[in-house]
Amino acid sequence: MTHLCGIFVPNIVPYDAQGRIHEEELRRIIRWLAGKGVTGFYPNGSMGEFIRLSYEERKRVLKIVVEESAGKPVLAGAAEPNVDLVLEMCRYCADLGCRAVSITGPYYYKLTQESIEAYFRELAAKSPIDIVIYNIPAFANEISVPVLKRLALDCPRVIGTKDTSRDMPRFQQVLHEIKPQRPEFSVLIGWEELLCASLFMGGDGGTLSSAGVVPEVIMKIHQDARAGDWVQAKRAQFKLLDLFSLMVNAPNFPEGFRAGYEVRGFAPGRARFPLSQGELAIMEEVRSRIACVLAECGFPEAAGSCRAASGVVPLSAAPSPADVESMVRSVMQRLSA
Repeated sequence: MTHLCGIFVPNIVPYDAQGRIHEEELRRIIRWLAGKGVTGFYPNGSMGEFIRLSYEERKRVLKIVVEESAGKPVLAGAAEPNVDLVLEMCRYCADLGCRAVSITGPYYYKLTQESIEAYFRELAAKSPIDIVIYNIPAFANEISVPVLKRLALDCPRVIGTKDTSRDMPRFQQVLHEIKPQRPEFSVLIGWEELLCASLFMGGDGGTLSSAGVVPEVIMKIHQDARAGDWVQAKRAQFKLLDLFSLMVNAPNFPEGFRAGYEVRGFAPGRARFPLSQGELAIMEEVRSRIACVLAECGFPEAAGSCRAASGVVPLSAAPSPADVESMVRSVMQRLSA
């Protein structure tokens, strides 16, 4: 079977006024993304806040995404807390017809690399569906390159890796260590700032949260890179940095991305984690900044939400953590006035 390549979208999960999964809005989001030409979908990842959903809700999200995917491949998050539940979810994904599952290193407890390798070997031996090993050290145990290489070369079920470490040298090392011996092994990037560079070095694509907000931009970078038009790919990459910086640095990830969906015309609802009054006010500023960047990039539906006179940072400047900190101070001063 051909290896995974292209852009897989980690979609948000919208909620209704009662905090339940807003199924019709989720279906509308997936249909819209399918129409934008994305390669496939990546439900139940960090962007989908899988950890805040019940097991049955995670299954329901998967079923909805598969039903609305228009036949596009689904790389399903299956990061459950123990081997038995991971395998149960693997069986469910296989029955739904998902292309593969993505599994993080074990989370919460710190484990040795020997334990992590044993964990993935057991999963690879018993899973009825192909596995992409997901390295995201901010949220789960890191998987070392030597362990990943042994799993890639020893376990046919392990067909690829997704890397969200922000570590480009590590990404290149994975390519260098594994691709020559297993060319079909998929190496996907999970960090927007490195998309263009990862494709230049021989990566296969990515699972990128911004693709849910600006699928047009992400797909253009991917298509231009594949065509060898690096001038255009870099131009789009630099435009993306402004938007990504705002969304990823907003309070309480992934609220910045949920705001991006809202500006694009969707109803994400309130998060399943409370925001303070100060953070709610900050998010109003962030939402306006996101709208301004989107409007400047040619998305007219965002113009009505852009308050360019907010005085936070110049539109031409790339937002940074320092910019967001400035927003925080500005909002808190107004709240205390």
